[in-house]
Amino acid sequence: MTRTAARPLFWLATLLAVYLCAPFIASVPQLGAADWASVNWSATWSAVAVSAGSASVAALVILLGGVPLGYFLARSNSRKVAVLGFVVQLPLALPPLTSGVLLLFLLGPYSWVGQLTGGRLTDSFAGIVLAQTFVAAPFLIIAAKSAFAAVDPVLDDVAATLGHHAGSRFFRVVLPVAWPAIRAGLALAWLRAFGEFGATVMVAYHPYSLPVYTYVMFGSLGLPAMMPLLLPTLFIAVVCAALSLYSRRQTGADSLIDNSDDAAEPVAGQAPVEDGERRLAFHLTRHLGAFDLDIAWAPVTRRLAVIGPSGSGKSLALRLIAGLERNERGTVRLGDADLGALPPEDRQIGYMPQDYGLFPHMTVAQQLAFPVDADPASARYWLDHLGLAALTGRLPHQLSFGQRQRVALARALTRHSQLLLFDEPFAALDTPRRRRLQQSLRALQREIAAVTIVVTHDPDEAALLADEVLVIEQGRVLQAGALDTVYERPASLRVAELLGLHNVGEGIMRAQGRLEISGGLLIELADRSLDNLMAGQRVMWRVSSHALVAAPDGPYLGTIESIELRRGERYIQVAMGGARFDLASEDARFRQGTQHRFAIAAAGVSVWAAEAVVARDVMLETKAVASHS
Repeated sequence: MTRTAARPLFWLATLLAVYLCAPFIASVPQLGAADWASVNWSATWSAVAVSAGSASVAALVILLGGVPLGYFLARSNSRKVAVLGFVVQLPLALPPLTSGVLLLFLLGPYSWVGQLTGGRLTDSFAGIVLAQTFVAAPFLIIAAKSAFAAVDPVLDDVAATLGHHAGSRFFRVVLPVAWPAIRAGLALAWLRAFGEFGATVMVAYHPYSLPVYTYVMFGSLGLPAMMPLLLPTLFIAVVCAALSLYSRRQTGADSLIDNSDDAAEPVAGQAPVEDGERRLAFHLTRHLGAFDLDIAWAPVTRRLAVIGPSGSGKSLALRLIAGLERNERGTVRLGDADLGALPPEDRQIGYMPQDYGLFPHMTVAQQLAFPVDADPASARYWLDHLGLAALTGRLPHQLSFGQRQRVALARALTRHSQLLLFDEPFAALDTPRRRRLQQSLRALQREIAAVTIVVTHDPDEAALLADEVLVIEQGRVLQAGALDTVYERPASLRVAELLGLHNVGEGIMRAQGRLEISGGLLIELADRSLDNLMAGQRVMWRVSSHALVAAPDGPYLGTIESIELRRGERYIQVAMGGARFDLASEDARFRQGTQHRFAIAAAGVSVWAAEAVVARDVMLETKAVASHS
């Protein structure tokens, strides 16, 4: 924000602050005119005790009912619940005297409640509590609703995957995270109850609360006799404000974050643990509005990557595997175990969302002890193994991104998880840090026996962390298989695009071992590329960037369309016929717009029949026949 823009805001803030402080300052000179001799201290302290006691009881009642109500209002999307939320806030908009009249309709001696209770709910301590509860409850309910709505639902999901049922998740995760805001709302509710006059004077004139007693003294003896009664109220307000500032200072204290230690300690080299019985197989189906997910896969290795564009259903698929979403007609099996029949807390999995899902109120040690079946010996092992032993007393906001990632890993591994699910765990990191952590995770994958599934939109990350890949878009599988197969022979141009592959296209096989691509360009092929392919057959092709070379007598004329840097290497894009090729070259002769002759080594060209291309051609032919008929 610029200094010019901030100046009007500063003066507006100063004006309001001065106004709020002015009455306190103006009251100081008037203390000398107070009638201290006429003060009935016994009655005064009795009124203070009544107000403090009734406000405390009202605050307890509001806390016990307001927290569940706030949670219910925050988590429900029902219109009826929205109407309920509006109604419970109405006391804030009502004049206190009006609130008192409404309470008399309910609690007065001639109401059915009053007759049932013998009129004991008016002119009594209970009446004061009921009046204070009515006017003060909205402060806590609104605070609780806002606090629960602000709690990241991912925290509840992670707690479920760590073995905790709904009640445990609420009291150990959701409520502690929301508690600072709820505590502030509770303090406001207590202060509002303590200072309540209008509703109290209508429902329970006796026994005197401090506001009512202050009003009585002012009406009978005037301002000088009333002024000493302000001291208890001012004292309580000062104490509450001081406690609020102290609490804010305590929660706002931050330790320095060391970002230099983002790479995990080297993982000890061990032979990969292969378990022939533990393989994941799934069929996932979910219908959400206009989006429909339906994918199935049975990997043969322990490391799978799910790759696709935003909105393709990657994260939803992971949540279905974890049991955090309902798998409508599908199945999830891990070895002989039917995970689909189990709730998430019983699936024995480790789930890592994009921000790692660390609980903000727990230290590193508490995070690792949180899983229901946490193994202390395993926790100590992973603390040492991942370089976290010196961080056990830190909270998540005191950790770097890399340290948070390792804490989340250690927490999942502490319970001997059979299945680890990673939802774009490195998406928010810069490139150097992301590469270091990817290497650390890959080393860890070689050591543990757990099945790992990584959801990502980064093809390089998928290639590093998986042995098999599942490419999806719009809730459907475009291609699935072993990493080498999918990357070397994508099923369609769309798959090639999603994998970031270059020099890939569609063409038609011609006689004498030639491939025709866009613009009628013919490319010679090596004999090994002709297996099971016939003349006239539509195919997919790929040209290695090393197979395309500049040659003065080359058969192909190409135009340099663009030049760009990728990871420090210079790449040029060449247009030949109707196709475009990328190749790495430091040749200074290649400048944008210049033309050169090129040769393509036959050994660097591969072709294959792609099911996606054949299926598309069949569909087009069917449509053409239908239109002619």
